[in-house]
Amino acid sequence: MKLEKDQILKKIGWLLFYLYIIFLSYFLFFSERYGRSHMSVDYRYNLELFKEIKRFIKYRERIGFENFIVNILGNVLAFTPYGFLLPLLNVRYQKFIWILFLSFLFTLTVELIQLVFKVGIFDVDDLFLNTVGGIIGFLFYKLLTYIGIKSKNKAQGGKQGVKEEK
Repeated sequence: MKLEKDQILKKIGWLLFYLYIIFLSYFLFFSERYGRSHMSVDYRYNLELFKEIKRFIKYRERIGFENFIVNILGNVLAFTPYGFLLPLLNVRYQKFIWILFLSFLFTLTVELIQLVFKVGIFDVDDLFLNTVGGIIGFLFYKLLTYIGIKSKNKAQGGKQGVKEEK
């Protein structure tokens, strides 16, 4: 029974992961709202770390609240599910170094696709922010796992205490 439940949960997890990738791909490569409706004639890129982050912070009033949120927090939050879902789906990815590496690699792949197909901008700040998002997702996974283990131990400890009293 438990094995069957675990298999169903794993399938749901993979389904959520695939839906997340599809949703993310749409916003990164096709969404007209975020300027993805046409390919640029020129290659657009930023290779200076923190340049765009500083610009968005400095000119947040001129840029507008939505653009600030989308470009700074959006880059972090968009990749948080990646760092959260991977360790759920595969035991191998329950180590910090794997999530750090895979989040960076996945983000680098996205940025290179944007560069090659001239959709969006290759931005090292996005590499940084997206990787941080993956790490935050992983830390959230670890926190929930820790809480789950603690509550399970507490529940088992409570049951054992009852048995010992009888």
